[in-house]
Amino acid sequence: MKQEPAAQNSPPASPPSSQPLSEDDDPQTLWIFGYGSLVWRPDFAYSDSRVGFVRGYSRRFWQGDTFHRGSDKMPGRVVTLLEDHEGCTWGVAYQVQGEQNPGYLGPAPEEAIATQILACRGFSGHNLEYLLRLADFMQLCGPQAQDEHLAAIVDAVGTMLPCFCPTEQALALV
Repeated sequence: MKQEPAAQNSPPASPPSSQPLSEDDDPQTLWIFGYGSLVWRPDFAYSDSRVGFVRGYSRRFWQGDTFHRGSDKMPGRVVTLLEDHEGCTWGVAYQVQGEQNPGYLGPAPEEAIATQILACRGFSGHNLEYLLRLADFMQLCGPQAQDEHLAAIVDAVGTMLPCFCPTEQALALV
């Protein structure tokens, strides 16, 4: 197959019939960017969709898939995004309102969220593990980022668990 010149992967100066996603949108609104199968088969309810692009990434068939497009013995290939400062990936952004997503629980006091996290376990493990691994990631890989919501949930969990003490001494016991 003939490769297209790089200029054809670049967005036009003004994309036809596309509108930028606004920061003034309702904070309960979630935008999901589909760059693979979601462009033709979104499997969730949405209230709006917009064809658009993200700069700084290129789409590549570099991800193995043993569930949807292949098997353990013969993994299929699906797309993933590769950071590429010159790249531009086209796709579809879907607007999802909280009430359209049956999994959306909405805002709650930090203590209520912490209680739920401490009580829940699913197929992939305990909800507490999810919280703590995310907090660890943010501390190690994004220490300059301020995620006040995450910190408040971790603190609330800490007050609920008397034995929870995020110190080097406590971590040595694990």
